[in-house]
Amino acid sequence: MWTDTLLPLVTFAFVTSITTGPNNLMLMASGANFGFQRTIPHMLGVALGFVFMAFLMGIGLSQIFETWPRLRDVLTIFSVAYLLWLAWKIAHAAAPKEGMAAGKPLTFLQAAAFQWVNPKAWSMALTSVTLYAPDDTPLAMFFVAAVFGAVNLPSVSTWCILGREMRRVLTNPNRLRLFNWAMAGILVASLYPALL
Repeated sequence: MWTDTLLPLVTFAFVTSITTGPNNLMLMASGANFGFQRTIPHMLGVALGFVFMAFLMGIGLSQIFETWPRLRDVLTIFSVAYLLWLAWKIAHAAAPKEGMAAGKPLTFLQAAAFQWVNPKAWSMALTSVTLYAPDDTPLAMFFVAAVFGAVNLPSVSTWCILGREMRRVLTNPNRLRLFNWAMAGILVASLYPALL
């Protein structure tokens, strides 16, 4: 039974983890501004924060939203506001000085906490535990979350590497500023589905 859901779960995890979303856009911007090594805590925070969130969703958090549907609206408003603030931070990131970007990338805890206000992460977690958990036990929820985490980390790392490689092109402060504004704009545009 568990093996029947493994391939579909891995496929779903890969497609949703590798495609554009707030986490990946922020990781690409962080890779461009801070490099791969300084972005590792951010990547780990995304992957492990999502695993923790998906597990908690599976063992009962989703029932809270069924009981109090308005709580979902409050979370959506908070999420959108937070993402707009992050877009502003990305757009106004300072140009690199002597090969190192000014400022700091997100920490592990900041990135892990971000999963709780990321609309795409909520959707991914709810869908994965609803469709791919072999049963309703905590072990099944851990299985889904762990598989997702194993697929998610390499996927999000790809976006950081892409950003790092773009850094070569972004040595000019004007190009970096344009890139940061473009990433911020795409991040804001990614909020469209959450607002519907």
